[in-house]
Amino acid sequence: MTSGTHNARPRIAVITCAVLETEIAHFTRGLSHIARVEVLEQGLHNQPDKLRTKLQTAIDQVEMETDADTIVLGYGLCSRGTEGVRTSRCRLVIARAHDCITHLLGDKDRYARYVAGRPGTYWYSPGWNKHTDMPGKERREKLRRRYTDEYGQDNAQFLIDTEQNWFRTYNNAAFVHLGVGDIETEWQYTQQCAAWLGWHCDHQCGDPALLKDLLTGPWDDRRFLVLAPGETFRMTADDRVIEKENNCVAVHPA
Repeated sequence: MTSGTHNARPRIAVITCAVLETEIAHFTRGLSHIARVEVLEQGLHNQPDKLRTKLQTAIDQVEMETDADTIVLGYGLCSRGTEGVRTSRCRLVIARAHDCITHLLGDKDRYARYVAGRPGTYWYSPGWNKHTDMPGKERREKLRRRYTDEYGQDNAQFLIDTEQNWFRTYNNAAFVHLGVGDIETEWQYTQQCAAWLGWHCDHQCGDPALLKDLLTGPWDDRRFLVLAPGETFRMTADDRVIEKENNCVAVHPA
């Protein structure tokens, strides 16, 4: 084996939530070893079984349609909706992360420290602001119009009040970014939402190292879980976040 062959990067396919679409597009630009970037719609974590089904379908399609030898996931555990997915031909790589905020902050320990210090935090980011209606005045007005059309004015007010009670468990809007996109506009939008809600507002500059390494390797065990074909993973109760499921059976290509 030549030195060049030994040092060659794997052919990587990326499957990601749309929340990280812009950042992944930015950091994969010019990387010739990226075989495909597949983007799934935001919000699937709200229905974990649906996320699992769609993610597994995307994995199967990537394996059939590309020459990738490694699939990396732009997901964390995500309400356990990624738990149980597996490949049949490729390696599978996922960051040790509960959700996409770890990808943006750059480290699961930094995420844990921040949340421990501010437990009532709701996270904003360019991707979240783009793909969903974030807590704030605009969200309430959109919901009011929709609920009024569907359920009538009195029922609409009840539903709005119920959601506002849920938001009272939060008191901090944290905006995190990797310097990609129109950061000033998104930061101003986050501040406006926080002011209307009566929340504290915080600005966090993220660290792109985790996302960059996810897209290129190497994948150290502290930050990533690397699985062979047929292996899958499950949630842990410790700071590893995820671990290999021991009773899985490897699939060997014919």
